[in-house]
Amino acid sequence: MGLKIEDIRKPKTRGNRKRKGRGIGSGRGKTSGKGHKGAKARSGGGTYNPGFEGGQMPLIRRLPKRGFTNKWAIEWNVVNIGTFQRADIVEDGTVVDKEFLVANRIIKKKRLPYKILGKGKLSKSITVKANSFSESAKKAIEDAGGKVEVVKN
Repeated sequence: MGLKIEDIRKPKTRGNRKRKGRGIGSGRGKTSGKGHKGAKARSGGGTYNPGFEGGQMPLIRRLPKRGFTNKWAIEWNVVNIGTFQRADIVEDGTVVDKEFLVANRIIKKKRLPYKILGKGKLSKSITVKANSFSESAKKAIEDAGGKVEVVKN
């Protein structure tokens, strides 16, 4: 596995680095390629925050601010009971849980908890395991002869 003569190659060369600020004859003297004055000519200059518009009032500050975003709000996957009635995959006695919903592409975001809502009609007797249920969904599932189980995420 040792070194062979055919493996030896000419080393890659890097040209001489540009030595800035070494006199006018060097081609990179005086202003050192930074032009004249301005923020980009200064030490540490030329880095602006993403919204900076050259001293003009930035767009984010010109637009009106409205509303409120609750940073503690829980995002849910939402499934209506009408989906179970429509789906050919759900038969009487089926246990509908997270794995079932993900496998049948009824919910997309696996990491989020999921809630069953009562929109639609249900005539199949199924067992539904979910993180949360609306009152109408609980009633509809139990009226159809099914069971409701609350599970933790």
